[in-house]
Amino acid sequence: MEKIDKLYTRHPYYGSRRMVVELGRLNLLVNRKKVSRLMKKMGIEANYQKPNLSKANKKHKKYPYLLKGVVPSAPNQVWSTDITYIPLKTGFLYLVAIIDWYSRYVISWRISNTLDVRFCLEALEEALEKGTPEIFNTDQGVQFTSEAFISALERKGIKISMDGKGRAIDNIFIERFWRSLKYEDVYLKRYETGKEAILGIRTYITFYNDERPHQSLKYKTPLEMHLAA
Repeated sequence: MEKIDKLYTRHPYYGSRRMVVELGRLNLLVNRKKVSRLMKKMGIEANYQKPNLSKANKKHKKYPYLLKGVVPSAPNQVWSTDITYIPLKTGFLYLVAIIDWYSRYVISWRISNTLDVRFCLEALEEALEKGTPEIFNTDQGVQFTSEAFISALERKGIKISMDGKGRAIDNIFIERFWRSLKYEDVYLKRYETGKEAILGIRTYITFYNDERPHQSLKYKTPLEMHLAA
């Protein structure tokens, strides 16, 4: 599962068939049925372009994608959120984070051992204590289309934007953050327990926000960008 996660983080368009081939190149000889089962356990949908950790709620109100061609010019214009899989030596967890598109600043995050909506709501509530975006972008998963999550955004007068089905590129900045987090921290540390993962990820996010310069930000840190504008 850890190898699958590494491959999927690098190649979010891989399905189970391609995954079997790539695992074989790593001398892990497994059949497609097993790979499909593991991907489903991890919350990765083989037929889509991105991890399907938040299963679609077919009854929810449809919100359009509002960010095509949008280039934020200041913090708190656009926030987005997503959920990713965090492998442990024995088991796994789920991480939700909310990021500001302009500064790449991680505003809030939570870790859970289930995909219950509660940890997503907690992250949203913390973020809204720090500011209010004009637009909030999510995928169409049940966590983000739940009445409680939508209501929290609507009460603040925030415009709701939702990705096209399976389109990882619609939420590109948080996808890039997942890649940085995993390759610079999670895969290197190989956390054994949930407690270790929470402490380690907290340390990494503080480093990412406060100290890690970004080439796309002209080598400023997310914190510098978030506070300067």
